[in-house]
Amino acid sequence: MSKTPKQTPSAIEEKIRLVRELAQVMEDKGLVEIDLEDENVSVHLSKTGSMMPSQMPMQIPAQMPAPAASAPAATESAPAKAPEHAMNSPMVGTVYLSPEPGAAVFVKTGDTVKSGQTLLIIEAMKVMNPITATTAGVVRQILVDDGQPVEFGEPLIVIE
Repeated sequence: MSKTPKQTPSAIEEKIRLVRELAQVMEDKGLVEIDLEDENVSVHLSKTGSMMPSQMPMQIPAQMPAPAASAPAATESAPAKAPEHAMNSPMVGTVYLSPEPGAAVFVKTGDTVKSGQTLLIIEAMKVMNPITATTAGVVRQILVDDGQPVEFGEPLIVIE
């Protein structure tokens, strides 16, 4: 059985700093996952919540924002719950409702769509990612505007 060498507080602080920096890179670049490995450390960070302990010798939580001092007031003005049949953004990026500026939109409210049909595009890190319908149905509501930045998990469009 091998022993893990005892780490000094400064070594632990350095690893915490590294994880925080990687988390900031993820946020700045709109990444949902990042890996870093060298002879001393192996880190896997993921916004999907699937951290792989076998690849990370020491789990260190990324810096979480402190809760607001006026938490009860924040819950009173909380945004409405996302619609039941909303398709959520699979990534951070900028939404485009048409294939190019000046072109017709992919879909509009009231359109009938097929599973696999392109609904919009999300640009992330200069890559255009088509977002397709996961189910057939009628477009009931488009919840985003052309050129709007979106977050991971943000509702985009309602199809019933």
